Amino acid sequence: MSDAAELIDALRRRGWTLGVAESLTGGALSAELVSVPGASNALLGAVVAYATPVKHSLLGVDQTLLDAYGPVHPEVAVQMASGVRRAVQVAGRPADVGISTTGIAGPDSPDGQPVGTVHIGIVTPVAQSVRSFVFDGDRAQVRRSSVDAAIAAALELVRE
Repeated sequence: MSDAAELIDALRRRGWTLGVAESLTGGALSAELVSVPGASNALLGAVVAYATPVKHSLLGVDQTLLDAYGPVHPEVAVQMASGVRRAVQVAGRPADVGISTTGIAGPDSPDGQPVGTVHIGIVTPVAQSVRSFVFDGDRAQVRRSSVDAAIAAALELVRE
């Protein structure tokens, strides 16, 4: 069973729903989750907040934080994960779990951080976490590594 399938199964067993907020992965994380049969038992929806202003306007990331540090920052990842829970709410009930990805896939870095810098935020009803990485490889490899790391990080928190 793939990690994505394990994550969907773990969410289903807990009765938890999921929202996904993506920046550098551009929908690849959501696509990986949707490839799992039965994903609709857990996944409510996803937001690709690629432009920095969308992180604020749609996901509620603090504008002062974005102005001070830009979109590639651990706290931005946590706020994106928290914000997507509200963004995909159904009948006034937010998603139980939010996963987010933000980072620099390359080939260039707009702010001097190393290409491959990625922050993954996970927020659940009982915990929150941010994982930071600097992945090697080209743009496609950084994005693929980000998807894999996001699923693994979420699975670790949801299994607990």
